Amino acid sequence: MSSALAQDYSKQGTVSYKVLYNGKERGDMPLLHVMYAKQSAKVWRDQPVVEQLIPGYAQEATYVDYINKELIQMASFDDGDVYNSSTDFDGLPTLELTDKTREIEGYICRQAKTVINSNHIEVWYTTEAGIQGSPQPHVGYVPGLVLSIVRNGNYETLATKIDIKRKKAKESVLPASIGQTVTKNELGDIKREKMIITTRVFDDEQICWGKDKMEVTEPVLDSVYHFAGGTLIVKKVKLPETPDHYSVFAEIEQYSNGDAYDRTGSVFVIPTNREQSFWDGLRDGMGTLPVYYDADSLDYQGVVVTDNYEPVVELVRFFTTFGVRHFNDRVKIKDIEWEDHSIYKQDITELKSYLEGEVLIGAFIGNYDRGGHKLSLDIKAYPGSFDWKEDAGKKQYMQPLFNTCNVMEMGGQRYGTMFKNDSLTLEFTVPEGARNIKLRYITTGHGGWGGGDEFNPKQNEIFIDGERVFVYTPWRTDCAAYRKHNPVSGNFWNGISSSDLSRSGWCPGTATNPEYVELPDLKPGRHQLKVAIPLGERAGTSFSAWNISGILIGEFE
Repeated sequence: MSSALAQDYSKQGTVSYKVLYNGKERGDMPLLHVMYAKQSAKVWRDQPVVEQLIPGYAQEATYVDYINKELIQMASFDDGDVYNSSTDFDGLPTLELTDKTREIEGYICRQAKTVINSNHIEVWYTTEAGIQGSPQPHVGYVPGLVLSIVRNGNYETLATKIDIKRKKAKESVLPASIGQTVTKNELGDIKREKMIITTRVFDDEQICWGKDKMEVTEPVLDSVYHFAGGTLIVKKVKLPETPDHYSVFAEIEQYSNGDAYDRTGSVFVIPTNREQSFWDGLRDGMGTLPVYYDADSLDYQGVVVTDNYEPVVELVRFFTTFGVRHFNDRVKIKDIEWEDHSIYKQDITELKSYLEGEVLIGAFIGNYDRGGHKLSLDIKAYPGSFDWKEDAGKKQYMQPLFNTCNVMEMGGQRYGTMFKNDSLTLEFTVPEGARNIKLRYITTGHGGWGGGDEFNPKQNEIFIDGERVFVYTPWRTDCAAYRKHNPVSGNFWNGISSSDLSRSGWCPGTATNPEYVELPDLKPGRHQLKVAIPLGERAGTSFSAWNISGILIGEFE
């Protein structure tokens, strides 16, 4: 390498590169450029041609210092931040030189090869140009100018224009200032995080039992309210309005602050676009909400849609573990190292209409422990394009129908037991122009003893206007995969732990995925929906219940 570096690369010049896939140029890839002068090179890509760049886009360049044998990767952001990371040539992959040659743009090129992360890389370079450089310097150093890099035989970065100057350069292309120095991995993290629009909704908030009742009127922006003895928290936040190409995720971090048991959790939005909302029940008492009566005349507050009310829109149904973090020192098991916390992350892009502007977001964990749990929640928006310009997308149709997850359990809201001698039945109206409708359905069964619905599969059936449109038996068999999150799960004589057992649509330490019911024949007008589940029998004071939520999602013509 030292003799190669000593060669006379005294000219200056610029080379442009295009990207080919299976021999065809990719028009969506901006051109790459390499500028060489005085034992240094700059590598950069053209900025995307868009009307307005998304926030957090990085202006990037890689500089090659051939004298000090170093790569410097730089990223500059629209907020003024500048970061860099450096890599010595000795830390680059080793390239194996071969005897193969190829002519590119009039230059005879030699081949060098390497394998990076199971990708086979061919580097074609020439020593005849009087300059040196590479469009991808991180794949390894070769003595000369790289004119082609081929990955796995079908993805090629190929020189398309070479401009060599006869006049010698007076200055290098290295920058005068390189900003804050970080590691390569840290720089990658910074670039990703800058492009993600993150709204911190809850920050290590305690969800527990025993807090005094709060007197509330109307919610104040960025204030956290505690209800049902502290087992439910609600906050009014302002979420950004983003172009349609952004994907939206909910990311929850949770750990025990004293409660040892697996508990039902839910993160949801309180709709406020009708005369009544769930907030009215929090403020004035659950008895003020619309009441649903089952066949036994039991009342359920605020669980189904009416002409003047929409139930809460569930974003994520999750389940806490048996005491992660707080009880990690209580039990030691060979070959198991307990996790510090649980993470639940789900794509909620389809609910984006409820996640823009000022929004009431709640989080519930049902428990009777004074320490309870700690929870953090981020709503994250990820770009799918570099263009901030708002897409001319179709307008979403969304209609919450039901939610029996009793987030005000400790405030008097009844468990979802209406299925015993009945089905959950409601009426709704589809407006003119709504089409491509589907039902987003979340279902989990509960009743934590051998005969309870938690541990016994139960078929869920959904009927619309008397016709069965969906049948499904929720059952999770992978619960043992989350053993490291459950330090005080009960261990049985046969080697199985309680957290290992299969359950009706959930496991301790997981979030439950929604099911989707396609309804292509659902026409505008009034309809009836029924959900039927064969609820298990009581055993003394023990009983089963089902937490189900459903929202119609579609678009307008």
